[in-house]
Amino acid sequence: MDAFTPREVVRALDRHIVGQESAKRAVAIAIRNRWRRLQLPRALQEDVFPKNILMVGPTGVGKTEIARRLAQLLRAPFVKVEATKFTEVGYHGRDVDSIIRDLVERAIVLERAEAAESVRQRAAQMAEDRIIDQLLPAGEFGDADPEQRERRQRTREKLRSQLQAGGLGERMVEVEVSEHGMSGHTMSAMGLDQVPEMAQMMERIMPRRTRRQRLPVPEALELLTQQAIDGLIDQEGLQQSAVHRCEQCGLVFLDELDKVCGSLMEDVGPDVSRSGVQRDLLPLVEGTTISTRYGLVRTDHILFIAAGAFTQVRPSDLMPELQGRFPIRVELSDLTSEDYHRILTEPQNSLIKQQIALMGSEGVTLAFTPDALTEMAEMANRANQMLENIGARRLYTIVEKVCEEIAFNASDAANKEVTVDVDYVRMRLADILEDEDRSQFSL
Repeated sequence: MDAFTPREVVRALDRHIVGQESAKRAVAIAIRNRWRRLQLPRALQEDVFPKNILMVGPTGVGKTEIARRLAQLLRAPFVKVEATKFTEVGYHGRDVDSIIRDLVERAIVLERAEAAESVRQRAAQMAEDRIIDQLLPAGEFGDADPEQRERRQRTREKLRSQLQAGGLGERMVEVEVSEHGMSGHTMSAMGLDQVPEMAQMMERIMPRRTRRQRLPVPEALELLTQQAIDGLIDQEGLQQSAVHRCEQCGLVFLDELDKVCGSLMEDVGPDVSRSGVQRDLLPLVEGTTISTRYGLVRTDHILFIAAGAFTQVRPSDLMPELQGRFPIRVELSDLTSEDYHRILTEPQNSLIKQQIALMGSEGVTLAFTPDALTEMAEMANRANQMLENIGARRLYTIVEKVCEEIAFNASDAANKEVTVDVDYVRMRLADILEDEDRSQFSL
């Protein structure tokens, strides 16, 4: 985290997201303040809380992408949730505590990946030894003769070289496969993932089962390597590190917050109240302790980024207590034709670059003239003005419509050099705004 100054964070986000400078600066400062807090005396650290951010702007302008790219950049535990998925206490549905449980699971995955990388070389050697022992078992009386031991060692090294080169694919070996008594999907379907104590009890009642299975050497090598990695990793230490990582570096993106925003009069009735969801979210955001299968997790220093279009309601319609927990408010602007043009061409993995790469896999060289890109950007802007404004997501429709015929014929095309010009774009998009309901593509 200390490697990223606010300016470097903004520069990294610029490689994927066009515009929205105020939002980028806000998240960059929030992330840097995390590092700054950790440089303070411990007594002061506990009193420095993150300044949660509320992003206000229409759909498709980059709110979710900013949070997602930020988490990738920092390798921080990250979850994206929609406020409308949760219900207030007393109603059937997912409770808000599951946000933190999901966040801890993401932290476990990150910690496990890093720990696995540190021991992978040693684990691979252990797996190779186990396979070689099966392919070249010891004699009945061992290798008493020194010459025989030396010959056996040369054979083992030869087999190891073949293994490392990806050979011996036709040989079969027997391995022991371990299976969970109850999978995570099953526990989730039964609702046990929301009750950590119950999930732990079911794991004890239904322990792992083992069975022996014959597999080709490459598959057995990968399986045995993973088993060796699991054996070398300190599971208890990993869980403690994951909980600490979640508490200090966790990032929660709470989308569609405006959908649970409304007056008390609108909440009258038997249905789940929107203010009830806000009341349940409040302690999570302001700081509480959540019980998970890996231990207690404090949410005091987890960064929450909320977002919403707020077209029918205003941020001031939120509960005052919840408003106060999002002190940084940034407004994301609507996109223009120039923005759409930049989105098509500038990001590291823009839609145009993706299409060129996809067609290149078929041996087709695809090119777009500058006028064609300008026309596509203007068409996206007009479509958003005439139809529902879905922001940059409209470009998916435009690009797919333009490239549909090329993509269909790419596999057996005689002409491997294709240039898309403005006339071709206009021809492909001629009727795209005529009838939204009858269009093949979602406009």
